[in-house]
Amino acid sequence: MDLWKLENEIAEEGFSLLCGVDEAGRGPLAGPVYAAAVILPRGLEIPGLNDSKKLTEKRREELFDQIREQAVSYGIARASVEEIEEHNILGATFLAMNRAIEQLAPQPELALIDGNRNTGILINSRPIVKGDGRCADIAAASVLAKVSRDRYMLEMAERYPEYHFEQHKGYGTKLHYQALREYGPSPIHRPSFLRKMH
Repeated sequence: MDLWKLENEIAEEGFSLLCGVDEAGRGPLAGPVYAAAVILPRGLEIPGLNDSKKLTEKRREELFDQIREQAVSYGIARASVEEIEEHNILGATFLAMNRAIEQLAPQPELALIDGNRNTGILINSRPIVKGDGRCADIAAASVLAKVSRDRYMLEMAERYPEYHFEQHKGYGTKLHYQALREYGPSPIHRPSFLRKMH
């Protein structure tokens, strides 16, 4: 799979500067949603770069440093649990994505957004379905967002050890639900996500 094919085709439409944008943490019951925006030098090959969900934690950590060192520019941002509750998860995801894009210098002419929706993105953008496995810039963004969020959840695991965040990163696993039943929600849980709990 050539991760540059699609981006090269889009660039041929006359865009000289593209960025890739992806999020991490749309589904968990706890913690903020993270987003990253990345501009890689065009054609840069980073061995092993792929959708962050297909990589081991160790590989993601290695790629995290490589991407940051080699990117033209990158931004990492998040939207808080309070913002998720106020704007819903999709609205909060766009908030985080816009914050990540704002950090880029130079600013891109077009942002490629992983997924099928880009309605809340403030700059010229295009949604790319399954983009994290199809575009180098989005794949790089997926790694930065995922590693940043995982690191945050590891810090929260030290603060709230009873929830075992280090194991599930806030996702709704059996262990997590068990802890919620026993201890109730923590300050970093998303109340709207817990309503579905039985």
